[in-house]
Amino acid sequence: MAANYRATCRARSQTEYFSKLSIVVEESDETLFWLEIMIEADIMPENKLKHLVQEATELLSIFATARKHSKATKESR
Repeated sequence: MAANYRATCRARSQTEYFSKLSIVVEESDETLFWLEIMIEADIMPENKLKHLVQEATELLSIFATARKHSKATKESR
């Protein structure tokens, strides 16, 4: 997630920024998915992953909102 976001920050155009940010959103959601699977499969106790799930959820929300605003900015040009 972090490496992909770093690449997003180095985008050369608004189109590339949106595309790379979409990858960050996808990776954030996938991270959240695997954390949830670890809890549901009893691989790790929920109390040990609770904070990571919360952080991943917050990051996903931030990145998805940034992508939404990026698209709106792109379309208004």
